[in-house]
Amino acid sequence: MTAFTIGGEAVAPGTRQRVDLKISTLANATSMDLPVHVVNGQQRGPTFFLSAAVHGDEIQGVEIIRRVLLHPALREVKGTLLAVPIVNHFGFITHSRYMADRRDLNRSFPGSDRGSLASLLADLFFREVVLRCQYGVDLHTAALHRMNLPQIRVAPRDAELLKLAEAFAPPVVLVSKLRDKSLRLTAAAEGVKVLLYEGGEALRFDEPSIEAGGKGVLRVMAALGMIAEAPRTAAHHGVTIATASTWVRAPEGGILHTLRRCGDRVGRKEVIGVVADPVGGHSVPVVAADDGMIIGRTQLPLVNRGDALFHIARAAALSGAKGRSEGAVVADEDEII
Repeated sequence: MTAFTIGGEAVAPGTRQRVDLKISTLANATSMDLPVHVVNGQQRGPTFFLSAAVHGDEIQGVEIIRRVLLHPALREVKGTLLAVPIVNHFGFITHSRYMADRRDLNRSFPGSDRGSLASLLADLFFREVVLRCQYGVDLHTAALHRMNLPQIRVAPRDAELLKLAEAFAPPVVLVSKLRDKSLRLTAAAEGVKVLLYEGGEALRFDEPSIEAGGKGVLRVMAALGMIAEAPRTAAHHGVTIATASTWVRAPEGGILHTLRRCGDRVGRKEVIGVVADPVGGHSVPVVAADDGMIIGRTQLPLVNRGDALFHIARAAALSGAKGRSEGAVVADEDEII
């Protein structure tokens, strides 16, 4: 094993070091850097990245990476881990999904060293971190005022990614399209295998989602041979694969009363909520369009007609997922991230 060089710093085998990559100088003359935690093993193995807060208000991944970096299993790493707890510092500081130039960083890859601020950051992160790796996990949450069940998103027709998703062992794996200029699509074009983790909601910590994310990352690292042991899953825990998903939308405006939670299995035409008139006795049922599992829902009780209320994944057992996912209708990432 040799030293890993990044940002002009050489990290020796068997050591770890934080390296700050210069992004920009802010308007108040403060320097803004991209901190990368490098854990370089003494033995050969994959180069693997972890990233969080690509959307600045999706903060749970920051805590997941913090816990992974403190885990005893990392004392004997094979290969190299590059951990970037906060990619979008601008949005993180301002509690915003977006960059300071109002662009979505996850629609700015691979970026350019001559482009906008979002493009500059995308270029730096992609060139210095992602392209140095063979595998990675990008950590996300639901958007503001939404909650996601812990889940992994994988690209269609990628057997190796599906196997890594099974190793992660979330409650559900969703086969979803790769969106133009997203990190996943751009990385896939360069041969880098990326799992996208979703769990919890923006600007909030949700302990079950944090725990599921941290344990899942360690299980993936174990599956890649980077660490010797990983947290076990409960004996009753099974992974479900979803090859399509739909949003149930509000049939009318009013006050939403939810009858089912994330993780619940629901049946077609089942009443899963009620929208009530706030100034009268009238109410309208919210009905599931398909059999499946609730993998996301709104956190706001005040809704307008057409608002997305429940995200339902149409599911099949993982044991036969590989064959069924070929050519399956896949979820549109624009709907779900």
